[in-house]
Amino acid sequence: MVDWVGLVIPFAYLSLLVGSLATFSSLYRRRKAAKSTSLEPWFGPHTQRDIYLSLLHLEPEPGEEKAPAVPDSVLKAALLQRAKADIHRVLAIRSAKQALSALLQRGSVGDDLWQRFLRAEKEIEAELRDVVEEANALATNWGNTIFQSANEMVQNEALRQKVAEIQAQGKVDREWWDQERASIKSNFMKELDEGSGAGAGTGTGTGSQQPNAAAGTEKGGSDEDAVLVEGGGPAASGSAANSSSKGGTSKKRKGKK
Repeated sequence: MVDWVGLVIPFAYLSLLVGSLATFSSLYRRRKAAKSTSLEPWFGPHTQRDIYLSLLHLEPEPGEEKAPAVPDSVLKAALLQRAKADIHRVLAIRSAKQALSALLQRGSVGDDLWQRFLRAEKEIEAELRDVVEEANALATNWGNTIFQSANEMVQNEALRQKVAEIQAQGKVDREWWDQERASIKSNFMKELDEGSGAGAGTGTGTGSQQPNAAAGTEKGGSDEDAVLVEGGGPAASGSAANSSSKGGTSKKRKGKK
């Protein structure tokens, strides 16, 4: 005979276990969804999208039944600006994904930041699909080329910005070089002035020394003449020698006689 009381206990345990697991799973999903919605968005408000939607869904002014018609050229321009903003966001997502995944594997960032990034990635994918649909609605097969045109506009803006930065840096470098050249020129002129002043001083000193040297030479010559006169000089010695020689010869002549 089947013991129904013994079978009720295991079935009750299994039903309790399955119910608790389902309750825990539903609560966890709700909490996770509430947490993901409360997370700060990765990007700021999409102004270009808001402008396009406001132009597309214009409301009639007070006292009028119909809203003013917006030209297709204005809508296309607004949609192109929206696509260009999406290009910037796609580039930001691509550049941040690899670094963020590496930091997440190392444990340097929390799971909240990764959830924010995944949410932003999903939002940008939905935004791209919406732009393609809007472009096809405005013009046939325009959705295939709208992002190519937006990418060319982004590259053109980046090139213009780079050229403007180079020109600004060129002006700064030009001003620095003008100042440096003026300082070099002033220093060079000072050196020339100092060199000419030193040359004039040297010429004056040598001119004053030459008369002194001439006077010293004349004084030395007069002193030598005085010494020669006082000592008899070569003339006196010569006369003495002649007198002695004359005396010797006279004595010799007397002896012969």
